[in-house]
Amino acid sequence: MSNRLANETSPYLLQHADNPVDWWPWSPEAFAEARERGVPVLLSVGYSSCHWCHVMAHESFEDELAAAYMNEHFVNIKVDREERPDVDAVYMEAVQAATGQGGWPMTVFLTADAEPFYFGTYFPPEPRHGMPSFMQVLEGVRTAWVGRPEEVAEVAGRIVQDLAGRQLDYGKAGTPGAEQLAQALLGLTREYDAVRGGFGGAPKFPPSMVLEFLLRHHARTGGEGALQMAADTCEAMARGGIYDQLGGGFARYSVDREWVVPHFEKMLYDNALLCRVYAHLWRATGSEMARRVALETADFMVRELRTREGGFASALDADSEDPLTGAHVEGAYYAWTPGQLSEVLGEDDGALAAAYFGVTEEGTFEHGKSVLQLPQDGPAVDAQKVESVKERLLAERDRRPAPGRDDKVVAAWNGLAIAALAECGAYFDRPDLVERATEAADLLVRVHFDVAAGRARLARTSKDGRVGPNAGVLEDYGDVADGFLALAAVTGEGVWLEFAGFLVDLVLDQFTAEDGSLYDTAHDAEQLIRRPQDPTDTAAPSGWTAAAGALLSYAAHTGSEAHRTAAERALGVVHALGPRAPRFIGHGLAVAEALLDGPREVAVVGHLDDPARAALHRTALLGTAPGAVVATGLPRAADGSGGEFPLLAERTLLHDLPTAYVCRHFVCARPTTDPVELAEQLGTVRP
Repeated sequence: MSNRLANETSPYLLQHADNPVDWWPWSPEAFAEARERGVPVLLSVGYSSCHWCHVMAHESFEDELAAAYMNEHFVNIKVDREERPDVDAVYMEAVQAATGQGGWPMTVFLTADAEPFYFGTYFPPEPRHGMPSFMQVLEGVRTAWVGRPEEVAEVAGRIVQDLAGRQLDYGKAGTPGAEQLAQALLGLTREYDAVRGGFGGAPKFPPSMVLEFLLRHHARTGGEGALQMAADTCEAMARGGIYDQLGGGFARYSVDREWVVPHFEKMLYDNALLCRVYAHLWRATGSEMARRVALETADFMVRELRTREGGFASALDADSEDPLTGAHVEGAYYAWTPGQLSEVLGEDDGALAAAYFGVTEEGTFEHGKSVLQLPQDGPAVDAQKVESVKERLLAERDRRPAPGRDDKVVAAWNGLAIAALAECGAYFDRPDLVERATEAADLLVRVHFDVAAGRARLARTSKDGRVGPNAGVLEDYGDVADGFLALAAVTGEGVWLEFAGFLVDLVLDQFTAEDGSLYDTAHDAEQLIRRPQDPTDTAAPSGWTAAAGALLSYAAHTGSEAHRTAAERALGVVHALGPRAPRFIGHGLAVAEALLDGPREVAVVGHLDDPARAALHRTALLGTAPGAVVATGLPRAADGSGGEFPLLAERTLLHDLPTAYVCRHFVCARPTTDPVELAEQLGTVRP
């Protein structure tokens, strides 16, 4: 019999709808039930593609005895962290403060006032490696709740008080300058793995936002060291097992520091960010590897993550069914043995593929299986042969049981995908990718936007074209606005600038504190025990830095001092954190590079069907000036008629030919009709 989660839209919550646990979604009614019964709340937070979330579900939440104990002594709440990042952030902060680490599944015990008093992550079904069993934890919490209620209340109050005292004070730190960005680069150099690429040790995550900063820093300063770190890291990841050598796209992270064995889940946000990074690396260097990976990753997103409604699903699971055992295990869909290669390709091509992709008898993964790589010392193979082998292996892999897909459409991550696909489509003459980006943007406007009293509000998620119940958070507003601005630049359709304006105006109105710092939730959002406010970039841009980037770009498009001032004040966090924690503020550093460079404003005037205008427009999009904004279309008259963008206002055609204007810090270069001259104007600027 289904529990209360059966009516939810979240795939993660629906995975638990048939548990014997009497789950509640996060709601006031759940806490009212706990208060009426006089029992604590057990809060379990996870997400659908989380491997250990599945493990704990099978071990404990599907167990009748454990479920019966939970139902009798607790009110049990299940939360999808991707739908409620605010709830996740608040309690993860408590977990990390108390234990020094965090992760998912997250298990937190709360009072009926939502105050935490005991927490952890995964708990096994029996004591293991110094960890208590899940039942021992349940019994211990129950004993404390009944026998020592004053102590529980004191602990809960102390934790809430401690969290309340963790207010950030980055709004007054000052705008970051060249000195702070140089110090950030020096800090990254110290942490750089010069042998394997990337930063730090195992597990090693794709540093997508740091790579974007390095590319922008090189574009602004000409510093070759920054470009080399970015290029070498991109090549190491593209050669490693973290990259899907057959189907394109990146796994969540590598469990080793050599990028060999991935944690196999594939997230939309990782692939959108990395797709854009590789496209920008190609733009800076012309690297054929970067072009290939950018396009393969874009095609992966369209092929495997695109939903029927035109949006993009959140993730693919790490686990899938092993055809031999029927068990759900990590990597079953992706790993190969030499024998399997020969069975599909024949003995000769199988041996060739094993050498080319680094598949050995010992294996690089589990049970003698290997994850496909492109080793540096692999054999030279004709490109046509490689494509033939990949096509046959991919066709065989498609016959395997596929990993599950989380079909939830998250606004923020779709914003990232829109930007990546629009730019790839423009760079590589793939209008189909621009169409997919436009369709995703249309879905967000049609389903996620709630326009009331002339103001747009954004919902966090949708599924199957049905909007979810949760309000958008700051990252949704920042990332969607950024995606719309990228789409406006590529398509020349000013409506996307208008939609971005709705969103950044709401950032000013609903998310901004008096000192210029930003909150993750709106002023009128549900009040939790603490209002979340996290400026650090982790797996994806923080809402804080995403919003700063969108505010800056919108200001460059419109000349709005209010939006530029808000961006500068928000970037105080980069001034404070950049020099001492650059790996955790990568997107903020990239936005700061745009601020230092201008950002430049490029207006390309002419008829949209004029090939000469198209040549100038393409040149503008391929310019490497950090964060440059591009508007194209017919000139805009002083009365506002004509072109769709403010940057086109009163721009005239030089000699009656399509013309480009490049401005920076209120100073404009000479208008030009020549793509070569335009490229020079958008080239590297030395300090």
